[in-house]
Parts: sequence; structure tokens; C-alpha cells
Amino acid sequence: MRLPHLGRILVIADKELRQLRRDRLTIGMMIALPLIQLVLFGYAIDSDVRHMPTLVYDADRTPASRDLVRRLAVTGYYDVRGQASGYAEIEAAFRSGRAGVALVVPARYSADLALGRAAHVQLLVDGSDPQTVASATNTAATVIGELAAGRAGRGLGAGIRPPTIDVAISILYNPDLRTAVYIVPGLVGVILTLTMVMFTAMAIVRERERGTLEQLIVSPVQSVELVIGKIAPYIAIGYLQMTLILVVGTRLFDVPLAGSLALLYLLASLFIAGNLALGLLFSTLARTQQQAMQMSFFFLLPNILLSGFMFPFAGMPRFAQLLATGLPLTHFLRIIRGVVLKRAGFADLAPEVAALAIIFGVLVALTSLRFRKKLG
Repeated sequence: MRLPHLGRILVIADKELRQLRRDRLTIGMMIALPLIQLVLFGYAIDSDVRHMPTLVYDADRTPASRDLVRRLAVTGYYDVRGQASGYAEIEAAFRSGRAGVALVVPARYSADLALGRAAHVQLLVDGSDPQTVASATNTAATVIGELAAGRAGRGLGAGIRPPTIDVAISILYNPDLRTAVYIVPGLVGVILTLTMVMFTAMAIVRERERGTLEQLIVSPVQSVELVIGKIAPYIAIGYLQMTLILVVGTRLFDVPLAGSLALLYLLASLFIAGNLALGLLFSTLARTQQQAMQMSFFFLLPNILLSGFMFPFAGMPRFAQLLATGLPLTHFLRIIRGVVLKRAGFADLAPEVAALAIIFGVLVALTSLRFRKKLG
């Protein structure tokens, strides 16, 4: 066996560099994508959850109860979104995702404090996101403990004991805070995103590389018809993958299925079709299957990190939340966790369905405009 010849190795390396220099898209992705991801994720990812959407059910309606709400709000951890009239309204807000925390102040809260008796408040937390639970409960316990200590330090007069404030914490939908209950439904969206985008990202590129794109060019097929025709067969594959994940997840990890599977499958069609349309858009931008694959993987990382799958959506800065709103996975995670864990109905999820429909329509339009019935 002959030893490698340095001269021939340098010739081959030079050839590869020349070819790479002519591939501007790949060079741009190699340089720009790491920088974009570093800056974006460095600012956006924060496991310390703040600005949790919060409802207040204040049955006391006294200066003391309002002072408690104000103390919680000024911490920056709770964004008070309004007053609830009862537990039914709190549950509806939890199902739709409009709130993840609720503070309940009973009617005799102020009177109990004045008489030195133990006052009681209740904190309800959406347990479908375990990371939110820790921030919500720990911060509330600290604030309320400081409030009780401050009142004890002021003194209430002879014969009146310093008041205590007991916090009853109720964790809904996932009271045991099991990670699988939170992760497995999210994995349905992540896996569908990866496979659906990759399937169609190479569709047009594969036609071009195999030389079969000419047949589409001379055919009477319109651009929109081509896009929909490329998407349709993979929707069935997406449903098959979704079914497999749900069956294994419920059997192996004991994940509950509280809501309507029919509704979940109906709404999933928009998510699956949206990811397939995005893959086709990548396919019209890429000139090789390798480029299409790189685009798919670049898209996957923001989905995992910004959509709320791994890190709480409420903990991200505003610009990252706006960016994540354009990701189909952000809305599908709310849909599947809402249906599977909270028994959410169509009315609860209507804003997420509308967002997915808009994203799908925009992607189909962009893909149709990008596709030209000529060799690129």
C-alpha cells in the first residue's frame, strides 16, 4: 500500500475549495448561521421565567388584598392580565393559554389579618409547564412570607397575635410534575417538524438532480398545483408518525389523553401541511440536496429552543417571542398540550388555529412564487 502523497492531497483540497467558493449559498450559511444562532439564542434563552400571565380572583376586594396583588406584580414574575369572577373563568383561561397562574384571595383575608388569625390565599398554577411551576410557587412564597413578616414586625396591639399567611398551592393538569407529561406531547410536534420539512425540502432539488424537472416544466401543471400535489402524500405519513408517537407515549410513559383525539387530528393537518410547505420553500431555494438538508437543520434548532418545547415561552424577551410566533411549532405545542392535558376545545384554541392557517397560506404563496417552470 502506497503512502499518501502530499502533493496530490493539496491538489484535491484546492479543487474542493474552488468548488466551494463558487457555492455562495453554502458559504453564506457556514458563516452567517452560527453567528445568527449565537446572538439570537444567547439573548432569547432564559430558564428564569418572568412575566407569567396571571389572573386574580379577589373575593376580598380590600386595600390589603390589592396590596398583595401589587407586591406580586412588582416582582416582574407575574403579569396581571385581569380579574377573574370565579374558578370556571380561571380554568377557561388556563385551557386557552391566556393565563398560567391564578391568585385567589378569599373574602375574609383582610379581616383575618386584622384579628391576628391565619389568613389564607390560593395559588393555582398550570402544571403542563413544570419550569413555570417552580418560578410561580417559589416567588409567591417569598413575597407572601415577607409580607407576613412585615406585618408581624409592626405589631397589632395588645392581645393580638402576629398574623400568618398560608399559601395553598394547586398544580393543575400535571400535579406530579412528571417531565414525560410535558415532553412527550411536545415531541410529536418536534419530530413532525424535522421529518416533514426534510421530506419535502429535497423534493424539487431531487427532481432537478434526477433530470425529471423537465417533465414538470413542459406539463400543464400550475405552480400552486405542484405545491399542493407535493404536500398531499406526506400528510398521511405525518398522521402515521403522530399516531405512533401518541400510542407509544401513552403506553410507555403513561401520558394522559384527556381531550378529543378527533379534534387533535383535525387541527394537526394545518401543522403538518405548514411544515411540508416550508420544506418545499427550502427546496426552491436550494440547488443541491445538501443545501436543502442544511436549511432543514437550521430551521429545526430555533423550533426546539424558541417554541416553548424546552424553554418557557414567557421567559423569552419580546423580540424572541415575536420571532417564535412565526414558527408553526409554537402554535402546535399549545394545541397539542391544550387538547391532551387540559381538554381544550376548538374555541379555546381558535387563535392558534388561525395563526397556523395564516402561516400555511403565506408559505404556499411564497413557494408558488419561488417555483418557476424553467430550469434554475
